Amino acid sequence: MLNKNSIWKVLSVLIVVAMCALYALPNIYGEDHAVQISAGRDAVVTNATVEQVKAALAEKNISPKRVEFENDQILVRVSDSDTQLVARETLEKVLGDDYYVAMNLAPDTPEWLEGLGGSPMKLGLDLRGGVHFLMEVDMSEVITKSLEDAESGFRTSLREEGIRYRGVKQVDDHIDITFRDEETLDKAEFFLRNQSRDLTFNQIDDLTLRAVFAESKLQEIRDNAVKQNITIIRNRVNQLGVAEPLVQKQGAERIVVQLPGIQDTARAKEILNATATLEFRMVDQKNDIRDALNGRVPPGSQVIEDQQGIPQLLEKRIMLTGSHIIDANSGVDEYGLPNVNISLDSEGGNKMSRSTRGNIGKPMATVFIEYKSTGERNKDGKLIFEKEEQVISVATIRAQLGSKFQITGLDSPKEARDLALLLRAGALIAPIQIVEERTVGPSLGKENIELGMQAIVYGLAAVLVFMLIYYKAFGVVANIALITNLVMIVGIMSMIPGATLTLPGMAGIVLTVGMAVDANVLIYERIREELRDGRSPQQAIHHGYDSAFSTILDANITTFIAGLILFAVGTGPIKGFSITLMIGIATSMFTAILVTRVVVNAVWGGKRVEKLAI
Repeated sequence: MLNKNSIWKVLSVLIVVAMCALYALPNIYGEDHAVQISAGRDAVVTNATVEQVKAALAEKNISPKRVEFENDQILVRVSDSDTQLVARETLEKVLGDDYYVAMNLAPDTPEWLEGLGGSPMKLGLDLRGGVHFLMEVDMSEVITKSLEDAESGFRTSLREEGIRYRGVKQVDDHIDITFRDEETLDKAEFFLRNQSRDLTFNQIDDLTLRAVFAESKLQEIRDNAVKQNITIIRNRVNQLGVAEPLVQKQGAERIVVQLPGIQDTARAKEILNATATLEFRMVDQKNDIRDALNGRVPPGSQVIEDQQGIPQLLEKRIMLTGSHIIDANSGVDEYGLPNVNISLDSEGGNKMSRSTRGNIGKPMATVFIEYKSTGERNKDGKLIFEKEEQVISVATIRAQLGSKFQITGLDSPKEARDLALLLRAGALIAPIQIVEERTVGPSLGKENIELGMQAIVYGLAAVLVFMLIYYKAFGVVANIALITNLVMIVGIMSMIPGATLTLPGMAGIVLTVGMAVDANVLIYERIREELRDGRSPQQAIHHGYDSAFSTILDANITTFIAGLILFAVGTGPIKGFSITLMIGIATSMFTAILVTRVVVNAVWGGKRVEKLAI
């Protein structure tokens, strides 16, 4: 007998639908208005802080739903947005600047569901409210830094090769290397061309060789700077526990940062703009600091003041930069003084090992570098940044260092914690400036959600009524598949890490609701044709599903490809639309072809049927 369900097909459908329904469930519970408290640069969140928070709220007659303390953060859940605002203002006054106090929305998912990994869909800025920044990377500083690295590399390579040079100097966008005679210049040019293929070398006079980055290398440097800054910005926000950010590239030199649920732009800007990093250099013991202070700074050396304002003469050659740091934690040494314990990646460990092997017994300086805005702008309208350098410690190398070592000489535990946090989160490759800033209030986001839900409900109701009237009993089956499809979209969106529902994404769901019945219409019309041609109801069902399958597949694949292209080339709202569209296409095919076939076979299959209600 035709149209009987196999056990494996029924089980497969039930398992997939049940799994999606389970992970869609957290969205029913909604979210609580919450105030999130995390430690600032001079504080630690403890149980005493929790009691202080509870006491401050009680004094203002604020009764929180509950106060949670985990992952070094306090989360105060309250009943509404007005109470949330009062609670934040109260806690900011009580806790002061030592703590970050931010308004947020916290999922109200039951513990058993959280234990299974269930969580509601992440909502975008237009639905949840929050802060939006458009940031621009200072590419001139990126290229200058790369030229400085190349200059240092030239000095080391030529010295190791035994090629004597008169001077190596960076000028604007190039490096000039001067030699004593033409023969040495020719030898150096041959050596450097083979060693540094990313640079082009041109002889500008008999004794000077000029090195310039190739255009392809400059483009690579710019792309890497944006990519690394994106990663570092995301790490910084995660380290401080502010929110899970949406960080993505826009154009060649810009980065979009969106922090849904966050209203405190000042704190967010402080976190994102910090550009601190470290450099490790040897102290120049061959030359006299007094000569350098009188204006006779030796080539290859630089004067940098320490924390007490005492000038130190350091080699320009950088042994290691902060980009190789993978972990940094503050602590105290054997004398009870603050320090920072540093862990390097394998490349950094090898560099440190090579650099310190031949310098045991000599002093090494740790240089703290920060880029600060001068408030002025250049002719292109971009902010001008000033590079501030300070020696934070000078220590004698007692033994060959590896991938783990300590930084000492810090003034206070606060300074140690601050430095460890910035280094752990990563140092920005180059300064960034905020060129656009806006805040979306939670009330506007709530209104967008309500309007979007209305569109989905009205669209769904219209389709359900049409299918019920036009296809009768088979219309009921199509409606079951349509509701199942909606549940599956929500479940899959909730399961995908990083997937965010935006207002255009809701538009994609509305469109999918309309498109989802297309496959059922094709199948049902084919069944009606088969019945008109005189086939039995069982044969009509069988041929209707089999014949319509290829048409359904072709139509959905072409639409899915369009969605993929939108996702690949689009940004922001376009990506949000394309994600829900592609998920909707996949789930609608599953529900229209498999779910409805299982239901139809269960109701009409495997038995004699005289007439179909279609």
